[in-house]
Amino acid sequence: MPCALNQTSRKHQHFMNITRTTIKDVLIFEPKVFGDHRGYFMETWRKSEMEQCGVVDEFVQDNQSRSQQNTLRGLHYQLKYPQGKLVRVLWGKIFDVAVDLRKNSDTFGQWVGVILSDENRKQLWVPGGFAHGFYVLSESAEIAYKCTEYYHPEEDRSLLWSDPDLAIDWPLLDDQPLLSEKDRTASPLSKATVY
Repeated sequence: MPCALNQTSRKHQHFMNITRTTIKDVLIFEPKVFGDHRGYFMETWRKSEMEQCGVVDEFVQDNQSRSQQNTLRGLHYQLKYPQGKLVRVLWGKIFDVAVDLRKNSDTFGQWVGVILSDENRKQLWVPGGFAHGFYVLSESAEIAYKCTEYYHPEEDRSLLWSDPDLAIDWPLLDDQPLLSEKDRTASPLSKATVY
């Protein structure tokens, strides 16, 4: 069964609207929401629909974080143990970014940025081989993401968020986002070890 990307006529029920971004391996999953006066229900992950789009990785770890407004986390990646991530926002609003670090890719060094929020309920699929980061636009935000590989601190790397060669168009609320020391001193793409 082919991947149902933005198709209007479907022969069977789909629980996600799936959109390819400018980097074809990075996908936006938008769950269908079923609601009434009592509240709502939605599926946030369905293995069969992801497999139809070529996402066959097994998830092994779920993470959740909370960050205050103007926090920028990233751009993070693991060298020997690349993590695919399915990212969603439980509360708040973020600008979520994926950067292609696969040397042999046609889109090496290119990035995709997507607004994720508890209102739009979109999720971003960031494949292994990409650096990932986000910037918090709301007062605070809670983020949850499924990972295809365990965290290996010895393989953890950070790509410089403000690298002019990447030219990521962060929607900053302040000239100086809140950064960890690791992210403040991260390597630019020209000096980074990549896949």
